[in-house]
Amino acid sequence: MQVHRSTRVAKIAAQDSAASALRDVTKPYMENAELARIWQLGLENLSALSAEDQSRFFHAAYQFLKAFETIHTHYVYGLLDLELWEGWRELLRHYVVAPGMAHYWELRRDLFSKRFQKFVGGLERPANRFTVGTLLDEKKIDK
Repeated sequence: MQVHRSTRVAKIAAQDSAASALRDVTKPYMENAELARIWQLGLENLSALSAEDQSRFFHAAYQFLKAFETIHTHYVYGLLDLELWEGWRELLRHYVVAPGMAHYWELRRDLFSKRFQKFVGGLERPANRFTVGTLLDEKKIDK
């Protein structure tokens, strides 16, 4: 009974950690319009950003993907509920193929574990891609 309780506590902690990791990455975009602009534009049209803003976008992309790598690791070790994992995976499927994120991934995938690289490489491209950069403007969605 104690082992079962410990396992449940570990799972709850991992699920909270996963949510906190991504929240910590995305919270600044809600609080700072300039950072939100860089993230949104960088996802969809990286070349529209200055070199300085592209650098900021790359830092954000790294943090975003590292948060997802941690979430994936929690799932692999059985610490995430399947339904929660499916939501995280679905979100990543949309973001990892956004033009700016895909460009960053091509350049820097070596910064991530082989297991995560293999996982990302096996993700199916969504039929309709939705990110913060496309969600409200369907004209920008790759079909």
